[in-house]
Amino acid sequence: MIISHAFAGKKVAVFGLARTGLSAIASLAAGGAEVIAWDDNSAARDLGGQAGAQILPWREWAWTAIAALVLSPGVPLTHPRPHEVVQHARRAGVPVIGDVELFAREIRPDPSQKGRAPVIAITGTNGKSTTTALIGHILQANGFDVQVGGNIGKAVLDLNPPAARTIYVIEMSTFQIDLAPGLHPDVGILSNLSPDHLDRHGSMENYAAIKARLMKAVPKDGQTAISVDDDHSSAIFTSLAGTSTTPVSVGKVLGRGIFVADGVLYDAQSAAAVRVLALNEAKALPGVHNWQNAALAYAATKVFVKDPRAIAAAIVSFPGLAHRMESVGAIGKVRFINDSKATNADAAAKALSVYPDIFWIAGGKPKEGGIVTLVPWFGRVRRAYLIGEAAHDFARTLDGKASYVQAETLDRAVELAATDAQACSAPAPVVLLSPACASYDQFKDFEQRGDVFRTAVAKLQTLKVTA
Repeated sequence: MIISHAFAGKKVAVFGLARTGLSAIASLAAGGAEVIAWDDNSAARDLGGQAGAQILPWREWAWTAIAALVLSPGVPLTHPRPHEVVQHARRAGVPVIGDVELFAREIRPDPSQKGRAPVIAITGTNGKSTTTALIGHILQANGFDVQVGGNIGKAVLDLNPPAARTIYVIEMSTFQIDLAPGLHPDVGILSNLSPDHLDRHGSMENYAAIKARLMKAVPKDGQTAISVDDDHSSAIFTSLAGTSTTPVSVGKVLGRGIFVADGVLYDAQSAAAVRVLALNEAKALPGVHNWQNAALAYAATKVFVKDPRAIAAAIVSFPGLAHRMESVGAIGKVRFINDSKATNADAAAKALSVYPDIFWIAGGKPKEGGIVTLVPWFGRVRRAYLIGEAAHDFARTLDGKASYVQAETLDRAVELAATDAQACSAPAPVVLLSPACASYDQFKDFEQRGDVFRTAVAKLQTLKVTA
């Protein structure tokens, strides 16, 4: 655990007692702060008390005595309107921050301070989790003490304190960026931008501005790498002209930067383009979208690993990321792919583009725009199995373009899809869970949704063996 000393002897409030809130309580309490906390969920309140906080309804807090409010990133800060606890904090002049801000103040209280453990921060709409995990894998394979967390895996304050050769690799959502004004990463990575969570940001322009803020927070002697393959990310790259910013592209041959052409990764940062790796050797990174992830990870790690061959070897050995195009089993010729992390249409498009014969499980809590943008990929869908709140809207989009069935639940969808896939004539059909939706209508999070899918597949495999 990283102990937060920034509020020693002061009272700090924590609102929202999920993973990051509980971590913040433990860190603050260990650092000498007096912590009060609240969550609307009684089970979460019990855990907060066990972590070291005094549990008190937020409306009863003595706001004039509170030095800071540590807010869960899941609680609305700005849109569609600030949560009431945020409004109270602002009226009282209490700073509203997140757990990443506590991490930043502890790891590097002075952004210009040298000799401290480097921080790599990764953000973007899609691919950031795979890129984060891949960066961690490359650095670990090359002898660094890598601490990976943030929006992926562990909360940042649950990571180990810095030691020799420690590098922090932190995935950042926009919600976390909003709550971490003091984070100045040594390396900033922006994967791509497309509409997502606009209900929480108000507009695409606001959403892009938050991502840009993190890139601009990198110190002058730091490094950024930004994909230039979409308009919003490209505009952010342009706004950083004159800084140490590397453009990254898949499909564009860059005179300077890092790019992928015909499936081959090239480094053209300082001289003529140098061939690094044929990405078809990286079996856990299929598809053009994963080529982008690999190129960004190369850009981030080249700062620390000078030998491109060592980075290439680590990319090839990457085992893949759970819940992101993860192969979780096979029955005969049918493969089962867990892409539960595809929580919007743009992410689902990546998986749909890879496989030619798909029995597609989709649905959940819908995002703005639904699956209209996926129509070009419907020719690959043998049949769709619709679940959750989005099922009826998705059916209207699919109607007349692809076969579908209302499966309602994930377990039922797996059963139906497996039966149809086994009966089809395609040589290599896949049952693909790529929901293009959030999970919160039927599941706690996308991890639980993916785990349920994996369990359902294992059950079918067992039945097949005993049949």
